[in-house]
Amino acid sequence: MLEFDPSSQIQALRTTFGEISAVVDIDALKAQIEQLSEQAGAPDLWDDTENAQKVTSALSHRQSELSRIEAVGRRLDDVEVLVELANEMEDEESVEEAKREIADLEDVISQLEVQTLLDGEYDARSAVVTIRSGAGGDDATDFAEMLMRMYLRWAERHKYPVKVMDTSYAEGAGIKSATFEVDAPYAYGTLSVEAGTHRLARISPFGGADKRQTSFAAVEVIPVMEEAQEVEVPEGDIRVDVFRSSGPGGQSVNTTDSAVRITHLPTGIVVSMQNEKSQIQNRAAAMRVLQTRLMLLQREEEAAKKKELAGTITASWGDQMRSYFLYGQQLVKDLRTGHEVGNPAVVFDGDLDGFIAAGIRWRKRKDDE
Repeated sequence: MLEFDPSSQIQALRTTFGEISAVVDIDALKAQIEQLSEQAGAPDLWDDTENAQKVTSALSHRQSELSRIEAVGRRLDDVEVLVELANEMEDEESVEEAKREIADLEDVISQLEVQTLLDGEYDARSAVVTIRSGAGGDDATDFAEMLMRMYLRWAERHKYPVKVMDTSYAEGAGIKSATFEVDAPYAYGTLSVEAGTHRLARISPFGGADKRQTSFAAVEVIPVMEEAQEVEVPEGDIRVDVFRSSGPGGQSVNTTDSAVRITHLPTGIVVSMQNEKSQIQNRAAAMRVLQTRLMLLQREEEAAKKKELAGTITASWGDQMRSYFLYGQQLVKDLRTGHEVGNPAVVFDGDLDGFIAAGIRWRKRKDDE
């Protein structure tokens, strides 16, 4: 007689799911969706394009969050029915299907649980990610492109919309830098733990004598701000350059000077945009990113000053937060959390959830200390 009793597993999942639902506050979320739906249905909504985009984006994010939670609730109900049928019919195939579904639900609910730890001021916002190659020549620019693909694949796995805003290609392999937006609820809070210096160690495909090469790339993550009004940027503090958008190898993809590069002279911060069709749109997008970076820089300086006055000099992040070994041991290891994966190929193909979850939990513990 077939005996398959995963009731304790399912009950544990239901308990965790109930706690998550309480933190999210489903009723409040539904009320927000109803209010935003009324605003989105107003006949004069698009008279103010900026506000219309803000309303529709907020509505889409909240609907996506509610849909995801409700889908998990339905799957919990369905798996219980599947278990009952499997036992009644004594069907091994149905048992295996139920086991796979329970395992998948454990992963999904674990991810939702991690999301409840994202309670920072900007955690619920979309994210702008910038990747820059560091020391290491062609290996570093190639590594930067590998990281970009890794994050784009991660977003694709989760069906998160992505918009590449700017790419600067290297003369040899890979990219010097790239900036892209991940437009999804909690994208900033989720991806912010990926910020820092990433290190790649491998036998260089660009050098001779099978020499091991170490190269670096930096990942920056900032929240998308609907309005960046907290920091005013005087015109005298910026230099604006316009140029033609281009693709790999210098091939022109735009016959007009629509791409924009803004340099903030006092800090040296540079922001480039070439995704939009017009120079005006690219300048506006670049200014929003610049204002956000200046605001975050201001807050970091204030926080550092407070730590200094309090006598604490310990940094939260090291210069090197993760290492990727593509020779010998074949390993990806996070130096903050200790989380590691022995198959770099799956990590570079976007399987980052384990690293991200460990990073969020690690950060929460640090904040609570």
